[in-house]
Amino acid sequence: MNKRLAKLQDFLIQHDFDGYYISKPANVTYITGFKGDDSVAVVTKDEAFFLTDFRYIEQAKNETDGFSIVDNNRDMNKAISECVSSIGIKKLGFESDYMTYETYSILKETYKIGLKPLNNVIESSRSIKDEKEIENIKRAQSIAENALKHVLSIMKVGMKEKDIAAEIEYFMRKEGAEGTSFDTIVASGFRSALPHGKPSEKTIENGNFVTCDFGCKYNAYCSDMTRTVCIGKATEEQRKIYSTVLNAQKHAIENLKANIKENEGDYLARSIIENEGYGKYFGHSLGHGVGLEIHEMPFMAKDKTGSLKINMVVTVEPGIYIPNLGGVRIEDMVLIRENDVLNLTIAPKDLIEI
Repeated sequence: MNKRLAKLQDFLIQHDFDGYYISKPANVTYITGFKGDDSVAVVTKDEAFFLTDFRYIEQAKNETDGFSIVDNNRDMNKAISECVSSIGIKKLGFESDYMTYETYSILKETYKIGLKPLNNVIESSRSIKDEKEIENIKRAQSIAENALKHVLSIMKVGMKEKDIAAEIEYFMRKEGAEGTSFDTIVASGFRSALPHGKPSEKTIENGNFVTCDFGCKYNAYCSDMTRTVCIGKATEEQRKIYSTVLNAQKHAIENLKANIKENEGDYLARSIIENEGYGKYFGHSLGHGVGLEIHEMPFMAKDKTGSLKINMVVTVEPGIYIPNLGGVRIEDMVLIRENDVLNLTIAPKDLIEI
């Protein structure tokens, strides 16, 4: 029995929706079990349809649970419209960030379907992980950490940022990853002040901070981690920046637990950085959920007031980024528990000087 599907159908009954059109890829995977591409789902109070094309029909038969499989004959909008109209749906929920205008227009104008945005229903369920999801995330994280060990063993002056990124990604593939969970970030020297600096032709130089932010996918689930190292002996200023970020991260991890507000979690780290005079150099949020997507609910940010819940997996990644000097970010993934967290990241965090 597909418990996720049953839960969604109960929601439709309780909120008086005839059906729900699901087109966000991660939500399709979560509800159906399908890990391929080019697919959508239509769920009613008592039926469920999975629409894809010929390339994925056999895969869908093997992976989906509780869905009737529909071949869209390479015309998804026509297949969706015929499916929705044939089962008598009058009020259809949809993900407003993912339904195309063309699909919306056809359903509304041609088939006179009542459309109502229905967002974050599946995302809310996805934010709380079950045991199997947690194991997949742990495995993805283990692969990433092995890649970190590998790249630190070969990192040296003269290497290009692009070469370091390539080593990380190749190693993760060799270790069993399905792919990266996002574009690998490697930024050195003054470029380490770019929170999402893409790997460049820049070579690693003595005295550089080198920030590596990366992760991989295993069974469709993501990992995410960041470590910053110093090439050669760090200056006193570099040590202060690094220790401030590390202390902020440790303080947050030591105090996070279920029922803390998202913005309270953010403040745990931000207050440490602000007290050291670096507040204006920490411009992003503390962390985000990780699962089928690399960024998903919850979001520990200053303007978010939702509560952390047991079995959420979140990143804790404070940073300081000083233009023309460099930056430091340290990121772990943690599992929220009732009175504390379980750190899913075991890689060392004390400053490494290479």
